[in-house]
Formats: sequence, structure tokens, C-alpha cells
Amino acid sequence: MRKLIGEIFREEADFTLRYARNGREALELLAEQAADVVTLDVQMPVMGGLECLDRIMIERPCAVVMVSSLTAEGAEATFEALRLGAVDFVAKPGGAISLAMHTLAPVLVRTVRAAAAVALLPSLRLRERVRHRISDGAAQRRVSARPGQRGERPAPTGDGLVLVGASTGGPPALEAVLAPLPAEFRWPILVAQHMPAGFTSSLAQRLNRVCALQVVELTQPTQPRPGCVYIARGDADMIVSQRATRLVAVPNPGRADYPWHPSVDRLVRSALERLPASQLIGVLLTGMGNDGAQAMTAVHEAGGRTIAEAEETAVVWGMPGELVKADGADWVLPISSIAAQLQKLLP
Repeated sequence: MRKLIGEIFREEADFTLRYARNGREALELLAEQAADVVTLDVQMPVMGGLECLDRIMIERPCAVVMVSSLTAEGAEATFEALRLGAVDFVAKPGGAISLAMHTLAPVLVRTVRAAAAVALLPSLRLRERVRHRISDGAAQRRVSARPGQRGERPAPTGDGLVLVGASTGGPPALEAVLAPLPAEFRWPILVAQHMPAGFTSSLAQRLNRVCALQVVELTQPTQPRPGCVYIARGDADMIVSQRATRLVAVPNPGRADYPWHPSVDRLVRSALERLPASQLIGVLLTGMGNDGAQAMTAVHEAGGRTIAEAEETAVVWGMPGELVKADGADWVLPISSIAAQLQKLLP
């Protein structure tokens, strides 16, 4: 795998490479010269990836991308790595080396380029960074407030949905948003987290252990219920549909006209087709690109409520930043304040 990754980056003119056979060698190399990005496997001799990552984030913080196996054990280790401070991960493909090269190369290069642009706070791990209390001020500003409308309206009544989108840095951000919510939270929560197949089941299990809410991976058409969180399956989409008089959340194959999966845009647009915007709350968290920004702007413009994660806590302020730029966010909040705002909207 080390040789394969080296071959991938040698095809790119702007990368300088150094190799380590294990975590101890990686730390020794970092002591000699800082790196923009480190790729780490979990399973390594002498010192494994998680121990090495822990040391890196304490001693020489830099962007780390995990190269993860597509197994339940690999997924659990990946989420532990994200908790410890890794920026993102890529899944190891199976099969022949030539096929692996073809499938891994574009994803790995794109992920590492994005990781190189991430601005880390050296004194904080990722989990502590997203939970870190940001002082009152710019991070808690409200934007695009329409006098007499935005933020001043009464709390929503009746049934509705909370729609959450996330990508890079999303798993710890989701934990920060969902863990403080009470078991009796009165609207179901649907989550589209960009992630490969095979990882979302472990994500749901991990979140379910730390949340009062019930968190499940959506594997079949399901009527969303209060007190529950539904995680879209990796590499697929979740849509809101209707069966007779009931709303149902439905797993759906990814569509080519939506470039990211699970698609935040597709989830939000399908919900907007079934419910009035006043019965929707959109939350857009950290992530590259602009998935969800246009659809949540449509919710905002039609009278719904939307929250964008503030730049100060987002690992990558791409998706929430695009929502803010489109004037589509009712509130721009640090991650530590989003759960409180949801409880304020749905007391």
C-alpha cells in the first residue's frame, strides 16, 4: 500500500514524498521536517496508526488522512482516528493492484489536496476543536435577517423534519450536535454524511452509543419518528417520499446528477417537495464543496429555518460557507451552539 500510494503521488508534479515503514519512523521524519499532510494506515508494525496519530496531534500537529480498510473493525478505527484529530479518510479498495490504482488515485489525491488546505488549531484536537467554546461575537452572528421574520417567529408547531448535511470532518461534528439533544426531541433528524459504503453503519452505531436519541442507519423505507436519527447509507442517497398519508424516508441509489453521496441537496429537495418549508430545519456542517447550499437556501427563501456551522469551528468551511454566501442561513453558529439553537426552535 505504501508503494501504491507513492506511485499515485509521483504522477502529480507538485508533491514531494517521504516514506515511513511504521509510526515511529513517521514521528522521526516529522521531527526532521514538517509535513503538509501525513497518510496513515491503522495497521503498522512497531507503532500503529492510532498511536502515531495521537502523538502527531500532540507533538507536531498537521493534517492527517487515514487509509482505512472496508471492514467493521476498520470503520471503528477510522472513527477513532477522526476523534483523535485526523482530517479525513479514504477507503482501501479491494481487488488487483491495477484496479486499486484506478479507483484509489483520484479520491486520494483530491482528499490529500483538500487536507493540505485545512487550517488546524495546533493546541486542540479535532473533537476538542469542534466542541471548543467560541467567544460571543462574529461566530455567533445571525445573517440575512429579515425584520419581523427571521429569528423572531414563533417556534414551529406540528410535525416536521430536521435535515443535516456534512462531509469532511462530519463525524465528530455530528456527535457534537446530536449528543446534547434529549431523547424526547420532537422532530425526526435525517442525516446525509458524505461517506463510502460500509462506514455509515459503524457511524450510526458509534453515535447511538453517545446519544440519548436513537441513531440508526437507514436500510429500508421507514416512517421517521421523533427521538430518532436516521443516517443515510454510504455511497447512496436518502429521499423523503410519501406512502398513503405517511411520510417515509427511503434509501435510494445515488443519481449521477448529484455528484456527492449521500446527497444533501437531494435529501433537502425531496423533503421540500413533501412538506412546507415552515416544517423544515436545515443544518449544514463542515465539508468540502457546496452540497446542500442551494437546497437549504431554497428552504430559507420559502420560510423555513437554516443553520450554517461557523467558519471558526468547521474543519472545512466549504458547504456551510456556500450557504452563507448565498444568503441562505438564518443563523451562523459554532458547532457547540447548534444543539441549543435546535432545542430553542423545538422546545
